[in-house]
Formats: sequence, structure tokens, C-alpha cells
Amino acid sequence: MYLTHLSITDFRNISRLDKDIPCGSLLFVGANAQGKTSLLEAIYFLATMTSFRADSDRPLLNLFAARQPLAVARIVAIYSQGGNSHQIEVRLIQEANGFNTIPKIRKEVLLDGLKRKIKEVIGQFTAVLFSPQMISVIEGVPDERRRYLNLTLAQVLPRYASALSDYTQTLTQRNALLKQLNERNGDNNQLDFWDECLASAGSRLIYARIHSIQEIEDLAAPIHKELTRQSGILRLSYHPAYEPLPAPTGQFILPLSIPKNRSGISEDQIRQGFLEKLARQRVEEIARGVTTIGPHRDELRFLENGIDLGIYGSRGQVRTAMLSLKLAEVMWMREKKNGEPPVLLLDEMLAELDSERRTDLLNRLSVAEQTMLTTTDLDLFSMEFINRANIWDLHGGEVKARGFV
Repeated sequence: MYLTHLSITDFRNISRLDKDIPCGSLLFVGANAQGKTSLLEAIYFLATMTSFRADSDRPLLNLFAARQPLAVARIVAIYSQGGNSHQIEVRLIQEANGFNTIPKIRKEVLLDGLKRKIKEVIGQFTAVLFSPQMISVIEGVPDERRRYLNLTLAQVLPRYASALSDYTQTLTQRNALLKQLNERNGDNNQLDFWDECLASAGSRLIYARIHSIQEIEDLAAPIHKELTRQSGILRLSYHPAYEPLPAPTGQFILPLSIPKNRSGISEDQIRQGFLEKLARQRVEEIARGVTTIGPHRDELRFLENGIDLGIYGSRGQVRTAMLSLKLAEVMWMREKKNGEPPVLLLDEMLAELDSERRTDLLNRLSVAEQTMLTTTDLDLFSMEFINRANIWDLHGGEVKARGFV
């Protein structure tokens, strides 16, 4: 899979861009705050329908355009997949919101010219992104790791985005009912319907996470071992808030460093066990007014040689682990998408890496048909890589192709 054309209007500091995109490696060069990361953000938005560096769509509109009552940020891409050409378009529309002084933002998505629901479009175009901010996936709060899982899995697994949407909506309704029962009392059996819905959607998410995390780990571990010169063994340790494995009788809980094998548990077994656990937790959850177990509280830890990188890892270790993870994602998505690799987006990925790891990483970029990289310093790249890459200069949100170095 690769982009052949990209058009951007009033997205971040990019007022207007309309370019044919070459296959292979494309290197964006420019000083800070010139639009390099915004360009990658726009492309990644087409894959996930959300920003990796903003909590809402409002900051994505160009600052000057957003001063008008009606403003539209638009991203349109033509991409090749399986020998066929497709077009995907996202519009972020700012318009009046009745008597509210703050205008509302709505999102429209079109695939091959037809309006579609967001959850139907996610995964049509796929991309893997590395940015320095993504170190927070390892070092940050659990929300960051759950968001990472959701953005990655939704692109590849057909039912995941729909299950996540159903689960989130059900969780909101169930929490509202729990709070009501806590404050006003009432019939606890009202929870039966929401428990069924939560267990049904939740079991799909848990089952998908169990298998996907293991598959990605199997691909990331050898990459990480090579990048660390055979010294680092990477493991992804998944800790579901609802544990489908039965607790071992007469034993202590297994420590973090010992893996658990959940691959033999079916989705229906997870659903039934989750439903029973919700029933046992009901009194406590009413007292607390909130749902205490489920995928919304899952945890994922990253271990190197048994050491939790989120607690004890150096910045170099964490960065190398994330790069290993991203390269593994490309391979995993390619396997799941019938040999179609995603577009690989790398934002300042060579910063803070020593020369050996920079060389190793650049040699591995062939895993994708199309790789887009940003840098402020072209000297970080080998002359061999520069000679075979397309180089674009960015200044003030404008792009100019470089004919020579």
C-alpha cells in the first residue's frame, strides 16, 4: 500500500498542499515548526480518524482559517492497494452551534466519493507512526498504552473498531446507571441488559488483544534483539482488568516477568466469564458508582530482559523498544492485510540513536513500500540513503522538492 497523491487544506499550519507522492523513501527536511510533523499527522489521521497529538479535532484546523464562522480542514489522499486505486477524504467542518458562542466541529469521511461512517473507514488505508511523543506509550499512564492498542488493532481487525465503539457507549450508559442506583437506589436487575452488552463487546476486545499482542511480540522480539546487538530480549506483558484465566489455587499471583498463555481461551469463554465477574462485582460497583473491570482498565507493560522499561528503562532503551515495536507493526499489518504493508511514518526517528543503531534502522525500512521521514538534520542520514531517497524541503507549511543534495 502506498500514497500516490495527497491534498491538504487548512490543516494545522499547512494552508495548502497538493502533491503527487513518490513510492519508496520520502524525506521531509526543515527547521522546527515548519509543518513536518503536521504532514505526518494528516496522513496518520487518514488511517485512524484521530490525531496522535491532540485530544480533540478543534486544534487541527488552521489557526487563521478557524477565525471565520465557517471553516473546513480537508485531507484527501489517493492510494494504491492490491493494484487498485482508491480515494479517502476527511473533512473537519467548523460551523455555528446555535446560541453557543463556541462553534462545533463535525467530521465527514468519504471513501471513493461516498460518505461513510468513521468505523467503516478505519483500516481502509493503513499507516504505522513513530514520533518522539510515542515514548509515552511505554513511560506514560495506562491510557496511553490502551490508546496505542486501539489505534493499531482497529486498522487491521475488521470487528475491532465496531466493538470498541459499542463498548465505549455501553460503558457510559452502565456507569450512569450505577451512579443512579448508588444515589437513588432502585432495581439492580436493570444492570442485566447492560452487563450482557458490555460482556459481548468487551470479550471481542479482550480476545483480539490477547492474540494481537502475542503476534506483535513474536515479530518485535527478533528485531529488538538485532537492534540491541543480541543483548536485549523484548516482551509485551498484557494484563487484562478482567483476567480470563482461572486463578491458580493455593499459589501466589505470578510476578510480572512470568508470561501467561491465554491463547487457548475462546471468545465465548471470555464473554461468559466476564459476565459472571460483573455479577459478582455488582454490589461493589453500585457502591462506587463506576464499572471497575473491563478493557477500559487493561494494562500493557514492556519488558527488556525481565525489567519493566516504563519504570527502569533508559531513554535509549525505551526509544529502541518503540522502534522495534513499530517495525514489527509494519510486518504484522502486512501479514493481516494479504501482503499489503502500511505506509511507515517516522518523525525525527534518528535523534538520540547512536550511529550503529541508525544504520541498522535505515537498513530495515524496506519492510514498507513507502516510508516518510522527517528531520531537521540531514547529516544524520547516510549518503547511500540520501542518494536513493526523495527529499522535500518544508518551510512555513509549504513543500518544495529538492532536485539534488
